[in-house]
Amino acid sequence: MRLRNITGAQEIIQKCGYVINNPEAAKGHWSQIFGNENPVHIEVGMGKGRFLIDMAQTHARINYIGIEMYDSVLLRAVQRVTSLENPPGNFRFIRMDAKALTNVFEKGEIEKIYLNFSDPWPKDRHAKRRLTSRQFLERYRQTLLPKQTVEFKTDNKDLFLFSLQEIKECHWILDACTSDLHEDETMNRGNIMTEYEEKFSLEGNPILKLIAHYE
Repeated sequence: MRLRNITGAQEIIQKCGYVINNPEAAKGHWSQIFGNENPVHIEVGMGKGRFLIDMAQTHARINYIGIEMYDSVLLRAVQRVTSLENPPGNFRFIRMDAKALTNVFEKGEIEKIYLNFSDPWPKDRHAKRRLTSRQFLERYRQTLLPKQTVEFKTDNKDLFLFSLQEIKECHWILDACTSDLHEDETMNRGNIMTEYEEKFSLEGNPILKLIAHYE
């Protein structure tokens, strides 16, 4: 999908106090950025930021970082923050390509990674761009604390099956899996929806979810 360029988006993003404009300099120092030793959770491909901000408001003792590649999308998250009367202080945004994760986080700096309704990149030649591909799983392994998890939600069955296969072949351990999240009482407990999740659910589409970790 081609995203429309929005005039002035970069300038607005750079001026937002919640955006880290030089994330490479924060590598190994995220506790200093947040001013505490709380665990760090990241969302890769955070879209308009609803999930991340809702998580930050719900879990005050966790620090959240949202990663988004496109200015036009990150701008919407920045606008969402500025519309809040009292935004929480335990989240930050980064405008970057997730391929650079290891340039921004040391091994063990991340406790959990969320992947929500990622681009399926349906053509086979684009498989390595999928956020659950073996290439990205290796990046996650290099930044996650040992035995900590990746949580992935989607409505795309083909992408979900691909993800399960990649997890198996890369020797990750599947902790939980469901083909209908909102009907799964255990996995849906405490679930916070994204914009896409709400939209797809209202359309009657089941939400698929998996949780996996690497030893």
